[in-house]
Amino acid sequence: MRIYAILIYIFLYAPIALIVGFSFNAGKYAMDWQGFSVEWYAKAFSNPLIMEALRTSVFIAFSTALLSAIIGTLTALGLERVSGWLRTAFDALIYVAIMVPGIVIGISTLIAFVSFFDLVNPWLTSAWSIKLEMGAWAVIAAHVLFNIAVVALLVRARLQGMDRSLVEASEDLYATPLGTFRQVVLPLLAPAILAGFLLAFTFSFEDFIIAYFVAGPNTTLPIYVFSSIRRGVTPEINAVGTVVLMTSFALLIVAQLILQRGQKTAR
Repeated sequence: MRIYAILIYIFLYAPIALIVGFSFNAGKYAMDWQGFSVEWYAKAFSNPLIMEALRTSVFIAFSTALLSAIIGTLTALGLERVSGWLRTAFDALIYVAIMVPGIVIGISTLIAFVSFFDLVNPWLTSAWSIKLEMGAWAVIAAHVLFNIAVVALLVRARLQGMDRSLVEASEDLYATPLGTFRQVVLPLLAPAILAGFLLAFTFSFEDFIIAYFVAGPNTTLPIYVFSSIRRGVTPEINAVGTVVLMTSFALLIVAQLILQRGQKTAR
């Protein structure tokens, strides 16, 4: 069983290790090793197209994470006050939002936006000479759709493990509902909210499928990488992929550590 487990991990991570290893290749070809070098990282970060795509991805990911953290937290708090079949229905909708494939979200969001634009653009153009188009805001809206569910699940798990006696003690001391939330509930939920923020940032930053449908003229980093590899894989693309990979791993590890620390603090 140990050998079987080792082989599975090799199968999973060997291709990723190849990308990381060949990102330090001194040669011009992706899989032709010519010696160790970090020049492709320097070229990648000096490429204006890559840096513009990186800024777009960071802006979209940060906006998505912020909106998802706020709306997802409010959703979790609201669901705690719902019971019976209505809560079961909302729980099912949250899980469905996570289970729906990205390509379905991308296509459905594209159709929804196009239909909405066809409806309001003639009126906006005639009244204010404004025309709505696809762009970064459309990607943010599409990413928020499923990241809200991720944050809501994390915050709800934290709510279920929270000591209710602290809230009751705050109420017994004549604290207002807002004061109880600000001084008791919010600090206890902070680790889960921060972890949800980081996960939403990661999922949005590395997404390609949904962004490909609704990005319009904007180019995110995953879209740039996909467009570049159609002309051939280079060590520069390997370097970009390694940076995205390490960033995602780092954020996921930090989110997991925050959740574990929050659980220890609750206990």
